[in-house]
Amino acid sequence: MKAITFEERISTRGDGDTKDLTPDVARRVEESGVREGTATVFVSGSTAGVTTIEFEPGVVRDLRDCLERLAPRDIPYAHEEAWHDGNGHSHVRAGLLGPSLVVPIQNGRLALGRWQQIVLVDFDNRPRKRTWTLTVMGI
Repeated sequence: MKAITFEERISTRGDGDTKDLTPDVARRVEESGVREGTATVFVSGSTAGVTTIEFEPGVVRDLRDCLERLAPRDIPYAHEEAWHDGNGHSHVRAGLLGPSLVVPIQNGRLALGRWQQIVLVDFDNRPRKRTWTLTVMGI
């Protein structure tokens, strides 16, 4: 069993900017030489999340609209009372999505569905440079 960790940086625009990480994750899995195991993707920070979707404009917009309904930006948040930084909704949205994702590796490849991609979503109210980590474990 081996474990290999890669750290990557990505620039985002904030406000729900969604980035497809799939090609980078797939390349790193291939580089690792792991044939059977798992790939864990994690984004640092409390205002971004990681999930899988079909990465196409309609689904990206639908996810953004859904999260706006669940955690609207224009309602009061207790976070705002303490910090006054305008991103209370960003923290709640990131909490709903979660910071990590585990994908099985089978025969040296990510076991994703045909229309399934790994995405990072930045919910903050400003552009950011995000650090995400990939840990590949297996044999």
